[in-house]
Amino acid sequence: MNQKLPFQLDKTKTFYEVLADWVGDVFYDILPEHGFDVRDEQIYMAFQLEKAFKENKVIFAEAGVGTGKTLVYLLYAICYARYTGKPALIACADDLLIEQLMKDKGDIEKLSTALDLEVDVRLAKAQDNYLCLQKLDKVRGNPDRHGSQVFAGVYQKLPAFVKEKNTLQQFSAYGDRKEYPELSDEEWSEINWDTFQDCTQCSKRQRCGLTLHRDFYRKSQDLILCSHDYYMEHVWTKDSRVREGQLPLLPDVSCLVFDEGHLLEDAAQKALSYHLKHRTLERILQSFEHHDLRESFLLLVEDVYEANDLFFEELGRQMIEVEGSDRYEVNRSAGLQRATDQLYAKVQMLGEELVIESERHFIQVYDQRALEESLDSVELSLRLLIQDRDAITWVKREEGKEEPVLFIMPRTVAAVLQEFVFAKSLPVIFSSATLSVGGSFEYVASSLGIKDYISFSTPSPFDYESRMKIFMPSDDFFGENSMKKNVNYEKTQWIKERLLQTGGRTLVLFPSAKEQDEFEQLNQDNDYPFPLLYEGKSERSHMVQLFQEEPSAVLCASRLWEGLDVPGESLSHIIIWELPYPPNDPVFQSKRKGKADPYLEVDLPAMLLRMKQGVGRLIRHKEDKGTVTILSQKLLSDDRTAEHVIQILPPHAPIAEAEKI
Repeated sequence: MNQKLPFQLDKTKTFYEVLADWVGDVFYDILPEHGFDVRDEQIYMAFQLEKAFKENKVIFAEAGVGTGKTLVYLLYAICYARYTGKPALIACADDLLIEQLMKDKGDIEKLSTALDLEVDVRLAKAQDNYLCLQKLDKVRGNPDRHGSQVFAGVYQKLPAFVKEKNTLQQFSAYGDRKEYPELSDEEWSEINWDTFQDCTQCSKRQRCGLTLHRDFYRKSQDLILCSHDYYMEHVWTKDSRVREGQLPLLPDVSCLVFDEGHLLEDAAQKALSYHLKHRTLERILQSFEHHDLRESFLLLVEDVYEANDLFFEELGRQMIEVEGSDRYEVNRSAGLQRATDQLYAKVQMLGEELVIESERHFIQVYDQRALEESLDSVELSLRLLIQDRDAITWVKREEGKEEPVLFIMPRTVAAVLQEFVFAKSLPVIFSSATLSVGGSFEYVASSLGIKDYISFSTPSPFDYESRMKIFMPSDDFFGENSMKKNVNYEKTQWIKERLLQTGGRTLVLFPSAKEQDEFEQLNQDNDYPFPLLYEGKSERSHMVQLFQEEPSAVLCASRLWEGLDVPGESLSHIIIWELPYPPNDPVFQSKRKGKADPYLEVDLPAMLLRMKQGVGRLIRHKEDKGTVTILSQKLLSDDRTAEHVIQILPPHAPIAEAEKI
């Protein structure tokens, strides 16, 4: 049964007219009675969104920090969901942003309380946020493995119904990454779901926390919250899941909201790619060992094993490290081409022979279909690598492991999104404080394949002139012959002195994990009277909570330029290690192709959007105040870049020179 609208419909008016009247009452009368400020910028945004919902349009809603944009899109999403009888989907850049919406006294609870409105909101987390029982059993089966005691503890915490063999009568949610804050990211990667798990054949599927959770969120009547990654995984897998007789990851929805929408492209690149690693084919081949098959077929399986080994050995030799990126470039050498051709030919032969084996009925129909799907995916990946010279390829190391994973993106993200997302007749809201560069939304729109859209921009209501001070390096900050010095060592020493002066309470932002790691190494022998927290050492929301609860703590991160919301004195200073330019990896190389001026059209806009987000972490409430320091030599050596950076900084915030301590 559909939820009731929070207002009465009027036969003399359209739904949208009545909705607009009610939204006005909410912001002018109801919310102020519960302690909310009347914000002109927020009300302006509300009436801009009306057009997008009324006309099923894509809208770029750029609203400065403190506007209250979340409350605006929540009002529209809830009402539209109840009007259409389908839930609204709100996709956030990561799970940290989702938790900020859903936490106690978060925006959803505040709105629900003020309006006396019970909101049915359910969370659809990305699959890698959940424990994989098969992987847990595997690491537990090796008592000599490093960290085996940690994994034994994880098993002990599992609910009783997971371990029982009888029919499932009662169950409860379990297996979320948040339940294991003591695990590092590396340890979690040993036991969480990953793209190479074949869930369709898993004997533990009915007791799997991920499966149980998916059944729950699909039934939401108002809101489903998920990450950008999970939404794009849904888009990319929807057709194949339907072909396999499975439900899509997400149900049909009434509208889409992309919070921090400028980051959707990154999620799309990750999801709209084929992944191939050594174990992918190995697992398929191991499945044949459980069936009574012809000797010639088993000999062919051995040939595929050998070709697979040779391919990944050669791939490992042709990986080229890219500065500032976790993506490796692939050198398409003659040796790699030969290894690819040989593996492709063997996989093709295996697929053909599998058809003959299926006619002997020694493989069950269900198993046969799953094996064919898996082989087809590997074959398609290899065919793209051989035939599509425009395909974008790169390699990443698995987290905490040396094994390479090959990624192949068959076409630009923009083309896929245009066909499968933006061609649908749905209201689509992009919400962020950073969607435009120099007043234009074209950089984000073109990267996502959006040609028809409406847009607006409204500033932050905060008084930056009295609440924020920005420091940039003075001419002598790096000293003479700075290019010959170890500048990173000099920066580290400056940061140490600065942290001791301010008593911590600082967020240090790095363009990449590699630079963060280097800073950590340089800091090993430094003693501080407050904790230094490094991203990646524990579960992220747990780490952020520690930062917020320990007033003098310092948080060092490379992935918290967006989404971090820590009002109050815990975050009084931000230090930006270097301007966050995109890396020169295969993905950004492909974006630069065909551009008249790649720096101005790709690198500079990407850096400026990230800078705006990073600086925006400081003032989260009208009472907040603090400083931002940008430690970049490029601000001294490139006047044009310095001017662009100054233009995206909060208006009227005073800028001063950072002196060497």
